[in-house]
Amino acid sequence: MSLLIINTLEEDDPAVKNAIRHLSAKTSVHTIFHTAKMKIAPCIGCNACWLRTPSVCAVKDDYEQILKACLQHDTTIIISDTSLGFISYQAKNIVDRMLPLATMYTHIVDGQMRHVPRYEKKYRFGLVYSGIADAEYMEQWLGRFALNFDGISIGAFPIEKCREVSLCT
Repeated sequence: MSLLIINTLEEDDPAVKNAIRHLSAKTSVHTIFHTAKMKIAPCIGCNACWLRTPSVCAVKDDYEQILKACLQHDTTIIISDTSLGFISYQAKNIVDRMLPLATMYTHIVDGQMRHVPRYEKKYRFGLVYSGIADAEYMEQWLGRFALNFDGISIGAFPIEKCREVSLCT
């Protein structure tokens, strides 16, 4: 089991250090990205990653290495602050830029419309968040996000409860 940790908070935050220590101890194969000092622009909605250059984002910044890492790891966990009860804009940028992992085509799965996956991979997504949020809503959102990539949610956890994250299904 390999783990990708995408941290959108400050690297030297004690709670972040603690969370990363606990998460990375769960597997011997892990990669950590600290995005606070990376240049990651928001998705511009150009659809080039779907139409013109399939699976390649038109925005050229530091994000490409994160997208490649998503394909190389079994599980991706995003560490985010909260703002207005939801993930931060930095984490939302990360999530939105994952569009190249799917195609623009949709199909019906279990009575619901889903994007057709670009790759034969079962994505596993988790969220560790700092701040105030409705835990039930965060769980529901992460579950819907994972479904859109034909993946599964391993859960959304307040940063204080990061020890509860299980990488096994």
